[in-house]
Amino acid sequence: MEGIPHPIPRTVEEVFNDFRGRRGGLIKALTTEVDKFYQKCDPEKENLCLYGLPNENWEVNLPVEEVPPELPEPALGINFARDGMQEKDWLSLVAVHSDSWLLSVAFYFGARFGFGKSERKRLFQMINDLPTVFEVVTGKAKEAGHLHNNSSKNKTSVKMPSRQPESQPRAVKMSPPKDEEESVDTDEDDEEQGATLCGACGDNYATDEFWICCDMCERWFHGKCVKITPAKAEHIKHYKCPTCSTKRARA
Repeated sequence: MEGIPHPIPRTVEEVFNDFRGRRGGLIKALTTEVDKFYQKCDPEKENLCLYGLPNENWEVNLPVEEVPPELPEPALGINFARDGMQEKDWLSLVAVHSDSWLLSVAFYFGARFGFGKSERKRLFQMINDLPTVFEVVTGKAKEAGHLHNNSSKNKTSVKMPSRQPESQPRAVKMSPPKDEEESVDTDEDDEEQGATLCGACGDNYATDEFWICCDMCERWFHGKCVKITPAKAEHIKHYKCPTCSTKRARA
């Protein structure tokens, strides 16, 4: 193993940079340099481990002999499973164990240098903003990255946003108005509460769902009911629901 010839990280930023470097090396081993990695994991050899290095390199090596080790150890014997599984499944398994190892190393440094609650929280938030090794290896990071990019440009594009001022286009990226007082069993209150029902399925407003309002009939719809995603809504200036679009076409 490397034996830690690199400077030992002591601050949140240094630990995160160490994490990011090791993560980069592991991703390289499991993606762009996978042929080289595969050859090094000969099942005829002893128990082998995959190490990510802070300089974005990697190595397959025997576990360290010292007990306890200087750093948490990666999964042992990854080479033994190489020929007993489909290659993609084996790589996914190694990726999952690599993610666990990366977290254990990062929080080992945090514990060693006395990170408090706020420092540990900040470190985890920085780590959590990156796709996991497993997500990158399996291709799931592309979808996650797309949602993250939309969120960074406009936080209303992924989750239900709050109501916008009337001066802005009201067709998209808005949530249905919610009554401030509890509804009473009267005709007027029933009509007001109806504004929070989906015009397609009739279900109630839920804060964790994306909604869109029709510019023509001013009814609200679940994005999923009218097949409008937050990403599509970003490019719509004036939205017309399916019913209004049909009426206009007939006219």
